[in-house]
Amino acid sequence: MNSSKRIATYTIFTIFIASALVLNSCAPQSKYKAPNLDVPDHFRGQDTLNIAQDSTTIADIPWREFFEDEQLIDLIDKGLAHNFDMLTAIKNLDIANQRAKQAKVEWLPSLDLALGSVNYQFRSKNYYGSPSSSYYNHKGEEAPENMFVNSVQYGSGLSFSWELDIWGKIKSKNKVALADYLKTAEATKAVQTRLIASIAEGYYNLLLLDAQMEVAQTNYDLTKNTLKIVELQRDAGQITSLAIQQTKNQMLVAKALIPSLKQQIANQENALSLLTGQLPTDIQRETKLAEANTNEILATSVPLHMLSMRPDVKSAELNLQAKNALVGVAQASRYPSLSIDLTGGLNSVLTRNWFDIPGSLFGGIIAKATNPIFNKRKLKTNFEVAKIDREKAEIDLQRTVYTAITEVTDALMNLKTVDEQIEIAAEQVTTSRLGVKQSNLLFNSGYATYIEVINAQKNLLDSELNLNKFRQAKLISRINLYKTLGGGWK
Repeated sequence: MNSSKRIATYTIFTIFIASALVLNSCAPQSKYKAPNLDVPDHFRGQDTLNIAQDSTTIADIPWREFFEDEQLIDLIDKGLAHNFDMLTAIKNLDIANQRAKQAKVEWLPSLDLALGSVNYQFRSKNYYGSPSSSYYNHKGEEAPENMFVNSVQYGSGLSFSWELDIWGKIKSKNKVALADYLKTAEATKAVQTRLIASIAEGYYNLLLLDAQMEVAQTNYDLTKNTLKIVELQRDAGQITSLAIQQTKNQMLVAKALIPSLKQQIANQENALSLLTGQLPTDIQRETKLAEANTNEILATSVPLHMLSMRPDVKSAELNLQAKNALVGVAQASRYPSLSIDLTGGLNSVLTRNWFDIPGSLFGGIIAKATNPIFNKRKLKTNFEVAKIDREKAEIDLQRTVYTAITEVTDALMNLKTVDEQIEIAAEQVTTSRLGVKQSNLLFNSGYATYIEVINAQKNLLDSELNLNKFRQAKLISRINLYKTLGGGWK
């Protein structure tokens, strides 16, 4: 190639690159804009709870500070380290991280090295061939009648290929990969939040069952003593055998609770063992239900602040960002693409000349611009579908936000009503205990019947069981509020 031809080639190449840079500066981009969601200033019922609306919420509290029971914290630690769903979520995050790393270097060129290639082409005598592919024989002999080696090539070389991202297609793909990675990270946080809430609920359910067992055992012992007194009065001829039967029946009601509660305790311990990634085993606990509590901070702030905490809301918005970037990919695919291909290396038809330099050297450069003209409407369809998917993602984000607000509202209302229920149930227990005490005194003095004693003991059993359920319900309500506000992943 003479100097004038080389100058012309370099000029064309320079113009090609300059055009690509100019086109890149005016490339169409599908820029993300956060949707304007219609959210209220505060949760329904929040004002009735006299909750402080500031920048700090219950969800800001790390889970180690939210829970105050060391044995529960130990269970949660085991769950985070060994729970199967948590381990799977972490692996999914690792996969997303690898894909995000690959997307970051998508704009770089490709470089391939062929260490050694041998190309034999076998033909028959009547095969049509051009002079460049005719039978290679340095003696000028005729081609054999049957299959023969028509041509041979021995080569080694480098190939370089680079597509210029003039329309931002690769940039948009990078945004998709990044959004997918962050979305997977939020999904991992959501798994952790649900896991911590499930472990805490299971633990507090164990405390409830322990408390119910204590109530059942105490009531059983109480009715046994009453039965002894009734038997003495029957022997003295003061009452009939019917009193024995009814008193014994009340005693068996309390007694029947004990094996049922034992079974429930074992089942709950097995469920907690599975949650923490262990084989079925005993769950250590020393705290009583009445002593259990969580961090008392109740500030919930406004829904807009909540959106920055809940993993599912974050994930929905990241999904919208990914769908928006895919619109950019589909849009850029409709425009011309510019690419540069470079090849170079060694090539020979004889083995002995394979590495003969410079005789076996070859090289080439191709700069090309391609533009799709007619592709059965596939590109336009992909672009329109990408826009519709983006609209669907926006709808999903709004549904997720509204669902989150509804869940927080429900948790707030449950927390409010459970306090009222505990207050009423505690008063019932106090009244029932007084009733049992008075009925026993009157019964021993002959001023009350055994029926009144039995009814008083039954009322005490029911009221104590109900009080324990409401105490557990308050703990569960606080856990639900903590979870619905996006806490538990710190």
